[in-house]
Formats: sequence, structure tokens, C-alpha cells
Amino acid sequence: MAGNNNPESIFDYAVRQTEVFFESIAGLFSEKTGNLRDGTEFEPVVLPGDLFAHSNAQTEWWYYTGHLETESGRQFGFELVFFKRRTDLDRFGPVPLRLLGNPFYFAHFALTDKKSREFHYAHKKSSNGPLDEPAEAAEDHYYLRLGNWVIFDADGSHAIRAQMPDGTSLDAVLIPEKPVVLNGDKGVSFKDEGQASRYFSYTRMRLAGSLFIGGKREAVKGSAWMDREFGTWQPTENQKGWDWFSIQLDNGTELMCYQLRNSAGAVSPYSSGTLVRADGTYENLRNTQFSIEPIGLWKSPQTGTEYPSNWIIRVPEYDIRLRISPCLENQELDTRGTTMIIYWEGACDVAGTIGGTKVRGQAYVELVGYDRSHERPNLAYFLVGRPEELLRKVGIG
Repeated sequence: MAGNNNPESIFDYAVRQTEVFFESIAGLFSEKTGNLRDGTEFEPVVLPGDLFAHSNAQTEWWYYTGHLETESGRQFGFELVFFKRRTDLDRFGPVPLRLLGNPFYFAHFALTDKKSREFHYAHKKSSNGPLDEPAEAAEDHYYLRLGNWVIFDADGSHAIRAQMPDGTSLDAVLIPEKPVVLNGDKGVSFKDEGQASRYFSYTRMRLAGSLFIGGKREAVKGSAWMDREFGTWQPTENQKGWDWFSIQLDNGTELMCYQLRNSAGAVSPYSSGTLVRADGTYENLRNTQFSIEPIGLWKSPQTGTEYPSNWIIRVPEYDIRLRISPCLENQELDTRGTTMIIYWEGACDVAGTIGGTKVRGQAYVELVGYDRSHERPNLAYFLVGRPEELLRKVGIG
């Protein structure tokens, strides 16, 4: 650096030295990092083991969505998802995230009250630090825990439990009514050339349990969907966001489809889907076999983010045409204090035709990447969440 007065070079040098410093500190307190690829990235899904956690997967999630009805006739949609993230390769600027924890566990719980048109959600994180709630994802059986939120195997069924800060809680057992569905190629779902996850679904699960809300507990029943995805893949220009749909129809058919968006907002050729027949047999769909057409827009009053809203989905080969309509427009989650993103995930109604015959149903839709705040992650926000969340944690407000 001696004799080099180029300001940009000096800045780059300072950044590099800062990174070296923090890496040396991280090396004192954490194990050596790797690329988290062990040569099995493109191997087919094997059950039940791939339902359990994987020590060397960078990212994995267990995702439940569904539609409930209480004994008094109230209708709700719900989302419960657990994430586990290895932080070997993650940074906040020059700061390695593994200095704060490795792995991190996250969970989101959301509830849509269809009649009152209210949406509530909560989210948590833990790295099992001294101030964290205990978290666990077992690798030899199906068991997930983050504080008092849990998911576990119950003799072949799935048991779930989650509670919001105001006491609203859901306890339920979900029983698969169809065999598991392997998305992509035997469960290998490519996001781009050489970049893939393992991905499978339980597309129709009978749900029974109880919902505590507004100081009253009621029995609930309904139908749920579970997605399991895990792997180590690198974001590319073909993965700037996605629109994902899980659809359950009253004729026993299910449809999962998603469109990945590239940096120009165009649909990636790696988008795909799966059509599940009433008898449980299924067919994986290429991007060219279906279309997703948004016919409206909604702007969030909280974040100003604009999302597509209301869609027409077509699968011409099977003469499928479906209209997907949100039960409530405002189903946006700001999870910058945990998974560091703002996204829309919501309960929807479905109406349309298959082969000229009318069908109705229900769906969940996830919209990711329309808000781009995750490209400028804020370390303080990640550590303490939104100001009102911090106040609640310390017992104020």
C-alpha cells in the first residue's frame, strides 16, 4: 500500500483487512468453514431420513400451511414454518455471521381470520446462545423445537404446536391422506444450472386439534399441506424471487407450481410444478406446461411493497384453468428480525374448471423478492428486530 494514494484502493484494502480481522476472531470461536457440499446434492430423496435435519445442509425448511374451521364455524388459514441455516458462508458486511451463531434456527407462525379479515403473525430465532430460547432439529428422528413451538412425529402423523405473544395458539395433528410427492427429478429440484435442493411434499393432510384465540379455545378441523426442502445452493441471476402456489381442489386434485424470477423480472426456465391426481399418482410439470398470470396488484401500507394479487393459472395439457383470489389482501410478513426478508404468504380461495367441469378449492400463495430490503441487511435489526418487538421483549408496550 505504500505510495498508493488511490482512495478506492485504500478503501478496498481497509475492507479486506477488516474481513481478515473478523475471520481470525471467528476462527478462534468456531470450527473451520466448508462449502457445505458433500457430493450428495443431486441424489434422490430417501425417506424417512430426509424428513429429519441434515448437519451439512446450508438451508433447510419444514413448511406447513392449511385451512381450518372451528366448531362454531369460524374459518382460518395458518402458516407454520421452521428453518435451519448453517452460517459458514454468511456475512454482515465484513462480519462473519457464524460469530453470532452456527447454526441459526428460525420459525414463523401466521394466522388469517377469514371472517374478521385480520392477519396476525409471530417469528422467532435462536442460535442456542445464553439469551436465546432453546432450539433443536434432530437428525435421527422427526423433531423440531424453537422455544415452545414444536413439530414432531406422532406415529406417522405430524404434531404441531405454536403460540403468539398474545396467547393465540394452535395445537394440531396432521395425518397424511396421500403418499409423499417427490418434486422435480425424484425429489431433486433444480433452481439453476448445478444449483438444486431436495424437495418433497405431503399435499393433503387431514388436520384436527384446537385453536386458542381471543380468550377462547375451540376444536378445529381442516386440511393442510407440508413442504420439505433442504440443500446447499448458491443464489444466481435466475433466483431473484418466486411466486409459489399450493392448491387443493374439491375433486381430490392438488397442484403445486412456482415461477422463479430472474434479475430482469422474467420467468426462469427452472420454474416447475407438480400435478397430483385424486388417487395419489402425480406428474412433474416443466415450466412450459403451465402459466401463472397475475391480474391485479396490491400495495402494502406497511412497507410500500407492491405485490401481484389475484391470478389465473392454466395447465393446457389437462384443460385446467383456475382463478386464485386472496382471502385477505394484507397477509404480508416483515421478518427482517429473523430470516431478514419481507414477504407475502396468504390463504386464498380457488374457483375454475378442469376439462370443462367446475371445481372449487383452497390455496396458499407465497411471494418472495418483491421487497429488496434483504439486499441491504441491517445487523442491529437482525439482532433486536423492529423497535416495537424490542419493547415487547423488555416488557414495555
